[in-house]
Amino acid sequence: MMKSIKNIKLLGLFLLFITVSCDQKEEKDENKAEETIAEVRQEFAPDKRVALFDIQAEKKEDVYILMGESNLPEAVNNLKEKLEAENVNFRDSIKILPQEEMENMQHGVIKISVANLRGEAAHSSELVTQATLGTPVKVYKKEDNWYLIQTPDNYLSWVDGGGVQIFSDEEFKDWKSSEKLIYLQPFGNSFAEADEASGVVSDLVAGAILEFSGEKNGYFEVEYPDGRTAFIQQNEAKKYMEWLQELDPEGDDLIATSKKLMGLPYLWGGTSAKGVDCSGYTKTIFFLNGMVIPRDASQQVHTGKLIDSTRNFENLVSGDLLFFGRPATDSTSERVVHVGMWIGNNEFIHSSGSVHVSSVAKEAPNYDDFDYNRYLRTKRLLDQEGEGLTYLRKKDIFTDSSSKEE
Repeated sequence: MMKSIKNIKLLGLFLLFITVSCDQKEEKDENKAEETIAEVRQEFAPDKRVALFDIQAEKKEDVYILMGESNLPEAVNNLKEKLEAENVNFRDSIKILPQEEMENMQHGVIKISVANLRGEAAHSSELVTQATLGTPVKVYKKEDNWYLIQTPDNYLSWVDGGGVQIFSDEEFKDWKSSEKLIYLQPFGNSFAEADEASGVVSDLVAGAILEFSGEKNGYFEVEYPDGRTAFIQQNEAKKYMEWLQELDPEGDDLIATSKKLMGLPYLWGGTSAKGVDCSGYTKTIFFLNGMVIPRDASQQVHTGKLIDSTRNFENLVSGDLLFFGRPATDSTSERVVHVGMWIGNNEFIHSSGSVHVSSVAKEAPNYDDFDYNRYLRTKRLLDQEGEGLTYLRKKDIFTDSSSKEE
């Protein structure tokens, strides 16, 4: 009898060992799947603002179901190859964007003066950035009347259908091949006829791009992406290719542009003359001088050439960008939260409350003690090369006939 009881106990311990071993193996496999997803995400999409890799693994019996979506086919293929090499049993249910419903309709152009772009498909969602009239965007998917888009600086966001004109491949090709105008005043209007008394078609802000149709009585005739026609006073705009050919920006040009926007109110997510946050302001200054730079301060800081990190402001030139925030410590990483542009005379211009000029000189009446004490470094973007910096004269996003510099 005692022997039987002993055997039963041994059998129970054996079964318990098998069960625990199996549970541990499943947990290890699950951790391996999650670890691999995290590894691929870090390699291909470390910044979710500009790359979508929203992938999860769910265990069903002995198979891991890969779910979610991504606009990076190469990253998804890399993930599957890694899982296969690690002998992880999985089934691929990942959606690759653009979604099938958007087939041959994967292009968009902003059709209103300023489109507010959100973090989620709702007007109540955070304003993450803006796009001005004529900005071409990639279109990845549609939810109700909202579109997930990617702007020329690669920022991912949602726009409602009232802000974007969706084009087929052929329609977008026609739009890119058309002659364009760029609006250069901070604010203005287009009119129904070549007469400002004829009625307003819409408001305009600096950087708006429209199709050129003709000239009449001192006005340019233009066409909007949605087919509306209007007239713009010729002294407020310029033919796009002429403007592009004339561009050879220097620091003084950046200063002149920055001061045209003096006093603009601070707006979180703003990148237009209707309101700007700190990095939206510097981004707008550079765009109006023919450069597309990254959207956020924490992205802009990783571009260009390092000029200073010790408050030695003697080496700075007009147009350099100053970055502010929290330095790294043994337990925390660096956090860049603010950016301004150097304009000389120990001063920088920035959007903080409103667009204004501050000084790093302690004796100056506009000395900014708060920003001086959180200063991190200065970078030079103008005339530099590298990822995140696009010169419209070299890589035009609005036309098919850019003039390339040698």
